[in-house]
Amino acid sequence: MPDRKFPAAEFDASRPHVARVYDYLLGGKDNFAADRAVGDQMIASLPAVQVGVRAQRDVLGRVVRYLVGEVGIRQLLDIGSGLPTAENVHEIAQQIEPATRVVYLDNDPVVLLHAAALLADEKATFVADGDLREPARILRDPVVLDHLDWDEPLGLLMCGILHYVLDEENPAELVGTLYRALPRGSYVMIHHLLDMEDPAAATLQAQMRGGVGRAQFRTHAQIMDLFDGLELVEPGLVPVPEWRPDPGTPGVGDHPVLQMACVGVARKP
Repeated sequence: MPDRKFPAAEFDASRPHVARVYDYLLGGKDNFAADRAVGDQMIASLPAVQVGVRAQRDVLGRVVRYLVGEVGIRQLLDIGSGLPTAENVHEIAQQIEPATRVVYLDNDPVVLLHAAALLADEKATFVADGDLREPARILRDPVVLDHLDWDEPLGLLMCGILHYVLDEENPAELVGTLYRALPRGSYVMIHHLLDMEDPAAATLQAQMRGGVGRAQFRTHAQIMDLFDGLELVEPGLVPVPEWRPDPGTPGVGDHPVLQMACVGVARKP
């Protein structure tokens, strides 16, 4: 990929960041003490949180295999991609079809620098600086414009990012701006934490708000509203382990923590 310099402003290792907390919960090494402190608080209040994080990563892989392997999508935009780890979106997609183009988009300087270094020799995978809360800027970004064909269907991945967008930031309008730009036949994935009658979920939301400054769990109906104008594919908006599980794979689908998040994939008609 072409050399691109990303802004180093606003980087502060003393402030936790969503992507680095997630990296810590996955067992990664690209995090700082502030991120680990938040992660440890989450583990203390909900010891199985890492089960949920792993399940989130697994369902992302299943969605990518569905979009590239079954639907035939050949370009993906991953918003809020986080730090590269094992079984990245581009690795899964390009194992199925090497020509699949992937653009990762994030707003954390550590994510951007790490991804740019990792992907330096990639010819079909790119990284862009962007924030879901600024969809118009995403749609103007040179990397997004140059490396995705906006006349052909693409897969828009929003895995574990929308529950960091607060209600007052109008998530429906943010995603609507993106949906209107998508070519017909495109697909959208949303993974979202659930607002449910479970004290553990309320505690987790409070921990996330206290740690990274934001979290907005939503009800199943509210998350359905975020797919407005799109057609959900089977099995609909369901708990993470119920979305097209790999046959014959032993899982932990009945673990209570896995009922705290749902996932859906929808097509733009």
